[in-house]
Amino acid sequence: MTSNVRSRAVLRTYPNWLYFPAAIVFGLFFLVPTAMAFYYSLTRWTLFDATFIGLDNYITFLNNPSLSSGLKNTIIYAILTSGLKVIISLPLAMLLTSNIRFKDFYRSITFFPVLVSTVAVGITFSMLMQPSTGLINTALGFIGLPQPDWLGNPSLALYSVVIVDVWKGLGIATVIFMAGILSIPEEYFEAARLEGGLWVKFRHVIIPMARNSTFTVILLSFIGGLRTFDVIWTMTRGGPGFASDVLTSVIYKQYQAGFYGLSTAGNVVLFILVTIIVYPLMSYFNRKEIEL
Repeated sequence: MTSNVRSRAVLRTYPNWLYFPAAIVFGLFFLVPTAMAFYYSLTRWTLFDATFIGLDNYITFLNNPSLSSGLKNTIIYAILTSGLKVIISLPLAMLLTSNIRFKDFYRSITFFPVLVSTVAVGITFSMLMQPSTGLINTALGFIGLPQPDWLGNPSLALYSVVIVDVWKGLGIATVIFMAGILSIPEEYFEAARLEGGLWVKFRHVIIPMARNSTFTVILLSFIGGLRTFDVIWTMTRGGPGFASDVLTSVIYKQYQAGFYGLSTAGNVVLFILVTIIVYPLMSYFNRKEIEL
């Protein structure tokens, strides 16, 4: 009897031990660095010493003249990139899961930009978008269309980078939607064909049945948009002026200037901003998923 009780107790407690390796890794690589970042954001630090100065870094960072434009650009960038990826990748996923010829080849082409380094993409497109020598403006001039300064015009620079970011990340979003569409039972598509064809298939089958894929694409794209840096920096460095500055580029400029405590405070501000925006969004999507 005692041995049976002991064995049942072991069975109840044994799975809890499986959490410890993950908990240790999570603590070492997330909780400890996060706590250190919060502490050092309250200091003026270098590699050799740190002086506690309280909230001065936060006050200075929040009064930074480039912060307001960086915050606005970050929100615009995240909304546009996540929205465009959903709008473009869902119809594209429908096409790539249909019975078209050479669809494996088209799938490979769609996913290819994901495999290319973001820095390489940024450098390549900054050359293609040169106002006088870039291939894009050369082609536009050949057919008689205006040739804008894509990266030098303050009103166009941010949106030019958005286009490149969408092109770069379209493959991942399309693959997620393809997985969602391919998981839908075939009988739903048969019923849609009998009821009215492509529009019925899209409106009444794919949109509701692939809703989890839509949530995933929006969340991943939105989080990526809030945290973007590499493509912005390689294409515009936040310019011209503050026109394409985002929070991450503002923070990096503080690192370059040697204001390590100030830039650490900026990272904490970014962390809080992402949490404030993304956590309610995830909670909303999770409730919708349960309702399904």
